[in-house]
Amino acid sequence: MRKILPLFSYLFHPIFIPVFATLLYLFYTRHYFADEQRYLIFVEVVIITILIPISFFYLLKMFGKVDSVMLSKVSQRKIPLLIQAILFIILLRKGLPIEYVPELFFFFAGGLLSTLLALLLLFVHIKASLHMLGISALTVFLIGLSIHDQTNMLYTISFLILINGIVAGSRLQMQAHTINEVSIGLFVGIIPQVLTWYFWL
Repeated sequence: MRKILPLFSYLFHPIFIPVFATLLYLFYTRHYFADEQRYLIFVEVVIITILIPISFFYLLKMFGKVDSVMLSKVSQRKIPLLIQAILFIILLRKGLPIEYVPELFFFFAGGLLSTLLALLLLFVHIKASLHMLGISALTVFLIGLSIHDQTNMLYTISFLILINGIVAGSRLQMQAHTINEVSIGLFVGIIPQVLTWYFWL
C-alpha cells in the first residue's frame, strides 16, 4: 500500500483538478450543450490550466526557481500560485461566460479564491496542501452540482470522498505535508466553494 499511495499524488495533482471538474460538469450537464460547445469549453480549460502552467513550470525549472512538480518548498510556491491566479482570472473573464456556464464559472471563482488564500498563507510561512485544496474543492463542487441539478451523483461523490482520504494519506506517507498542512488545504479548498454556492445554488 505504501508503494501505491504516492501514485495518487500524481493522478490527482492540483494541475489536473480543473480538467476533472470540467469533464464531470460537461458529463452531468451534457444535455445543455452541443458537442461543439463542450469541446470548446474543454479545450479552453486544458490550454489555460494544464498546457500553459506546464510551460511556465519548465521555464521556472530552467531558471532554478522550482525543482519538482510537487513544489515542496514554501519559497517555490509563490510564483506558480500567482501564475495560476492570473490564468484563472483570464479564464473567468474570457473563456467561461457566466451566462452560459454559471456553475463552472463559480467553481473557478472559488478556485481563484482558494489559490489567493494559499498564496497569502505562504507569506506567514504556512504551507497548505494544494492536493487537498484541489480534491476537496472538486468534491464540494460536485455536491453543489448534484443539489442544483437534482441529479443522482452519489457514486461519484462517494468516490471523491474516498479519494480525499487516499490523497491525504498519500501526502502524509510521502512526508510532503504535516497533518496540519493537509487540514489547512482541506478547508482552503472547501470554504470558497461553499461560499460560491450562494451565487449559483
